[in-house]
Amino acid sequence: MNLFRKLSRRRRACAACVLCALAPALRAQPAPPPPPSTTLDKVIVTGNPLGHEHVAAPVSVLSGRELMLRRGSTLGDTLNGLPGVSASSFGPNASRPVIRGLDGDRVRILSNAGASLDASSLSFDHAVPIDPLVVERVEVLRGPGALLYGGGAIGGVVNTIDNRIPREPIREANGALELRLGGAERERGGAALAETGDGRHAMHVDVFGRETDDLRVPRFVPVDAAGAALPPADRVRNSAARTRGGAWGGALFFDGGRAGLALDTYDSRYGTPAEPDIGIEMKRDHLGLALDAGGGSGVLRALRASANRTVYRHREIEGDGTVGTTFDSSGNELRVELDHAPLGSVRGTLGLQWEDVDFAALGEEAFVPSTRTRRDALFALEETAWRGGRLSAGLRLERVRVRSAGDAPGAQEERFGTPAGRRFTLRSASLSNVTPLGEAWTFTVALNASERAPTAFELFADGVHAATGTFERGDPALSAERGRQLDVALAWAEGDDRLRLGVFAARYARFIALQATGASVEVPDEGPVAEFAFRASRARLAGIEIEGHRGLVGGPWRLAASGKLDVTRATNADTGEPLPRMAPLRILLGLDAEHGPWGARIELDHAARQSRVPSTDTPTPGYTLVNLAATRRFAIGDNDGVVYVKVGNLGDRLAYSASTAQTVRGLAPLAGRSVKLGVRVAF
Repeated sequence: MNLFRKLSRRRRACAACVLCALAPALRAQPAPPPPPSTTLDKVIVTGNPLGHEHVAAPVSVLSGRELMLRRGSTLGDTLNGLPGVSASSFGPNASRPVIRGLDGDRVRILSNAGASLDASSLSFDHAVPIDPLVVERVEVLRGPGALLYGGGAIGGVVNTIDNRIPREPIREANGALELRLGGAERERGGAALAETGDGRHAMHVDVFGRETDDLRVPRFVPVDAAGAALPPADRVRNSAARTRGGAWGGALFFDGGRAGLALDTYDSRYGTPAEPDIGIEMKRDHLGLALDAGGGSGVLRALRASANRTVYRHREIEGDGTVGTTFDSSGNELRVELDHAPLGSVRGTLGLQWEDVDFAALGEEAFVPSTRTRRDALFALEETAWRGGRLSAGLRLERVRVRSAGDAPGAQEERFGTPAGRRFTLRSASLSNVTPLGEAWTFTVALNASERAPTAFELFADGVHAATGTFERGDPALSAERGRQLDVALAWAEGDDRLRLGVFAARYARFIALQATGASVEVPDEGPVAEFAFRASRARLAGIEIEGHRGLVGGPWRLAASGKLDVTRATNADTGEPLPRMAPLRILLGLDAEHGPWGARIELDHAARQSRVPSTDTPTPGYTLVNLAATRRFAIGDNDGVVYVKVGNLGDRLAYSASTAQTVRGLAPLAGRSVKLGVRVAF
């Protein structure tokens, strides 16, 4: 069924007096009852090719009303606050998910299980070209997903799911429209989609767009990358943005499967708080193909294949309009998964993955050379049932080749040297078990060994990165990063009530991180610039994640409580110092009330002071924020809709994210008090 329509119709609605003025207009017809849940809502897609309801890896899912209320301007803001997930928060426009303290290339961003193939992992100021407005569902795999998705997923996976290539037959025209206004960034945004089909053919079209102003924050004293205090302000400088895009997709359905394609584009213009006169122009065009076939009775029982072609450009524009640096990237990806017939009690999946990415950095301020990265991989995941539950084992063999083009012909300054290349052979393995303990309890354990090849910029960077105000140095001699991870969890679920208690530990050899050296580099016309270098060291990470939901009152008035606690402790084992940019202990408590089509939520978001920082960083103060939300479901004719209002940071508290790069943290606090209004209608 159409999940965009389901998003607007599903589950419960809420009450809040702030919407009372709108109530007469929404009483044209009684609100429809929420539709029942479907199997698709319960089954996790990411890291679960065999489609089990319970998986060993910890996965969080956002969809329906919860996703609608959590949607931010960026993917990082949308996911921030999930168990183990924070955000890099480079201002309001470039915020990438951080999972268990790991960011950059260690967190794999996927779209419908295919690689995003952008440059967001290159730098904190590079936005993820996926707009939350057109996403139906997000799945976050905490812990390594390297077995199925490559060494770049050694820390976790974020999979955004949409219906641009329709997943199930569509038999009538339908669509949805969403509008959003307000917020600390004064958003003016919206999205619309339409779908139609005859049961065999299906077509999807969507468009989206938003404009925002500089982010409003509590009054503060900005501190630049050099540590100098600037005049007091109540806005994050140079943080306005304009984003738009759209997609067309279609699918042909046949017995046991489908084939389809989609074309989409994403265009964004935004500022970077690190430099008041630098703007970013970013554009991505993408072609995706998908083929699913099942129901076979031979050796191969099901096939899932996807292919992606992406062309990406990111330009950094100086205050006088000249282009300082241009990043061009074009990439291709092919992914195939095959489910084989059972071998006794053993069933499983075999797969292959291929990626080829050309990256070019152009301009006098380019701090990385042009490169080409190619990845080839084979993987297998097998499972069997036994007295102790369901045992799974997997293996991935991957080959990565990274080649630098060196200095461009006729370059005025030699920085990157002659062309050079590196080859890496990587191996990842996993072993996990899911043990049912009665009808409600489940015990899971997962052990992983993963390897990640250094990226092109970790190997070959050498120059000033203007957007972050740092001088970055790579190391061409870096070896592959290796890690071993253990996840153990005890979970309970009964109806909508649930509780999960999990612990994890990881040990990394040659952990590669961009670290401040404590030195400065004298740059002509700019003076001293703080030096950061990609260095490898041993590292230890460990943490606790607790999340739960409990219904308190039933009947016409329903009340439910939810909560989350997570903490990650990360240490450079060579120096004994903490690793940089780690989120502190965080606690999120929520109370939901609902009655008929009305409902409300109050949320307490607390982060402790982060004082475990390396000697080159400074502690981040703790904070406690109060957030409110309310919705009302309504019907106009045969069309279903929901109107909502969100109040963020009710107390207007000044807060900073410990996950933000230190050169930007003092310039970009979290949003101040805000009110955002939105409406979504399905037709």
